[in-house]
Amino acid sequence: MKKRNIFTSQRYPLILLIITIVFFGITAINPPHPMDFFYEHIATVAFLAILIVSYRWFKFSNLSYTLIFLFMILHIIGARTTYAEVPYQEFFLNFGIDINGLFGFTRNNYDRLVHFCFGLFLAYPIREIFMRIASTKGIWSFYLPLGEIMGFSMIYELIEWQFAVIIGGDVSNTYLGSQGDVWDAQQDMAIATIGAIIALTITFIIHLIYNRKLREEIRESLRVKKKQPLGEVALKKMMNG
Repeated sequence: MKKRNIFTSQRYPLILLIITIVFFGITAINPPHPMDFFYEHIATVAFLAILIVSYRWFKFSNLSYTLIFLFMILHIIGARTTYAEVPYQEFFLNFGIDINGLFGFTRNNYDRLVHFCFGLFLAYPIREIFMRIASTKGIWSFYLPLGEIMGFSMIYELIEWQFAVIIGGDVSNTYLGSQGDVWDAQQDMAIATIGAIIALTITFIIHLIYNRKLREEIRESLRVKKKQPLGEVALKKMMNG
C-alpha cells in the first residue's frame, strides 16, 4: 500500500486553514485586551478571506502555504496578549532558559521576531506571485519580492501609526507596542528586510545548485529589450497614433 504524503496532498491547504481557524478561536477566548485583539485581527480576517476567495484562481504551492501558515500562527499568538506582552520569557524560564539574559534583551522582542518572520516567511510566496503572474525571471525574481516586503513593511507601519492616532487612548499604546522605542517602526522595517534577504538568498543558492539555466536567465533579465527610450519619445509616439 502506497503511503500518502500529506505535504503534497491537495487537501493540505485546507488542513492548514482549519488549524489556523481553530487556533484563532482558542486565542479569542477572554483575551486580556479585547479591543486590541479585535483591531489586530482586522488584517488577519481580510488576509484569510483573500486567500480563500482567490484559491480557485491562484493556488500557491504547499511550501508557500506552509510559510504563510507559520507566519499566521506567530501573528495570532502576538495578537492574543498584544505583541509587547507575549510571555515568552516566562515560558522559557520554565525550562531554566533566560532568553532575555541570553541575548541581552532589555524589552519584549516578540514583535521583532514576527516582523523578521514576515520577511523570512512571506518573501517566497510573494516571489511565487511575481513569477507565475508577471512572468518575472532572472534577477528580478529575487529583487522584486524584496522590494515588496520592504514596501508592505512601510505601508503597515504607516497604517499602524494612523490607526493609533484615530483610536487614541490606552488602546493605541497597546496596539502600537513600541515600548518606548522611538525607532520602533524603522527597526521593524529593517528586520523584516533582513528576513526577506535571508529567505531570498537561500532560494537563490538552491536555484544556483539545481537550476542550470539560472545564469542564463539572469543575463537575459539584465538585457535591454527595448532600445528606444520611453518618456517623451513614447508619449510622442502615442500622440501620433
